[in-house]
Amino acid sequence: MNILIVDDDRNICELVRLYLQKEGYSPIVAHDGREAIEKFHITAPGLIVLDLMLPVMDGIEVCKEIRKTSKVPIIMLTAKGETFDKVLGLELGADDYIVKPFEPKELVARVKAVLRRFNETKTEHRSSEIDFDGLRISYDNYEVYLDNKQIEMPPKEFELLYFLASNKNKVFTRDQLLDEVWGYEFFGDSRTVDVHIKRVREKIEVENQENVRSWSIKTVWGVGYKFSVS
Repeated sequence: MNILIVDDDRNICELVRLYLQKEGYSPIVAHDGREAIEKFHITAPGLIVLDLMLPVMDGIEVCKEIRKTSKVPIIMLTAKGETFDKVLGLELGADDYIVKPFEPKELVARVKAVLRRFNETKTEHRSSEIDFDGLRISYDNYEVYLDNKQIEMPPKEFELLYFLASNKNKVFTRDQLLDEVWGYEFFGDSRTVDVHIKRVREKIEVENQENVRSWSIKTVWGVGYKFSVS
């Protein structure tokens, strides 16, 4: 499997390349954002290790561009460790986040964990489409429609909405949602769930302020969230 490593630090690229190659992967290296996009289209990697701070085009823009057409797993690799930066990366559709300095063996473990979760998600049996009172969620295409108007969502927002809607009226804790949507090996915190719930609500409940719909994402205080259908 091709793995694209994107970092302007050539020493880090070489270190990561050697460790991934030892595990049987085929690493490809890019040193700026534009080169990353070009190599992504040429090599079709199975996973991307993406630095946030890059010349020409930063990691945020690279992630946005890739997410327009692909659900390929992305691990953000950056010196920025603040919660805000972690959440921002995950909002954009990154699957995990690791902070420099890092242990190469930990990065390899994250790569394996993210790929395992990604492959499990692809092979699980799911209903291809869910419909609730004007809301249509298509798993096959990763598309959401409200009254036949498409609502743009990054993969993790979509997966969160799909999971909740697939289990209508059932309450899930934040930790359960992290396990189900991000995977058991996810290294983030529960604030990630809150941020994603907020974003999903902003997109699909715009016209539901007067409770005209039979569904809504409800906060169950002290517990978590549920997709409520009356």
